[in-house]
Amino acid sequence: MSTIKKTAVISVEEYLHDESNREIKHEFINGDVYAMAGASANHERISMNLSVSFATHLKHSPCEPFGSDMKVKAGTNFFYPDVLVDCSFDESEPFYTETPVIIIEILSKSTSQKDRTTKRFAYLNIPTLQEYVLIEQDFVDIEVIRRKDDWSSRHYFLGDKITFESIDLTLEVKDIYARVNNSDIFELINKK
Repeated sequence: MSTIKKTAVISVEEYLHDESNREIKHEFINGDVYAMAGASANHERISMNLSVSFATHLKHSPCEPFGSDMKVKAGTNFFYPDVLVDCSFDESEPFYTETPVIIIEILSKSTSQKDRTTKRFAYLNIPTLQEYVLIEQDFVDIEVIRRKDDWSSRHYFLGDKITFESIDLTLEVKDIYARVNNSDIFELINKK
C-alpha cells in the first residue's frame, strides 16, 4: 500500500487514540502521520497467496499470520506491513504487535523507497524479527533478509523455492506469484 497524505506531528498516544476511530489506516513515522492508499490487484494476490499458505501451515501452531490491518510497533513508529507472523502475540495490545518473527512488504513504485529504507531500518531493530521479506509485484524478485545472516540479502526468482526459516515453511516462488499479472509470469505461462 502507498502513503498519500501527511498530517501534523502528534504523540504516540494521540496517534493510537485517533487511529482507533479512523476509517482510513495511517502509519506513524517519527511523529508524522501518513494516510494509507489502497493496493493493486497484484499486490492483493501476492498478499493473499502468502496469507493462505501461512495460515494453513501454522494452523496448529502458537504462531499466527496477520494481514495488512495489524500494526507493528518498531521503536516509536507504527507501520502496517502487508503480512506478518507473530508467535507470542500479546492480547493486551489487540491493535498492534511488537513481536513479529517475519514481516513481508509487497513493493510498489510509491512504497519501494520507504520499504527499503525507513521501514527496513526500523524493522531490523525489532528483537524478535528473524526475516524481513521484500516482494516486487511488477516483476518476479523476492528479497529475503535474515537475522542469522547478519541481515544480508538473498534474492529468489522463478524456478526457486524459498524457505521462510522463522516459520519452517518452504514455498515455490511461482506459487507466491500465482495469478499475478506481470511480464515474468506472462513469459512463464507462454512457455507452458
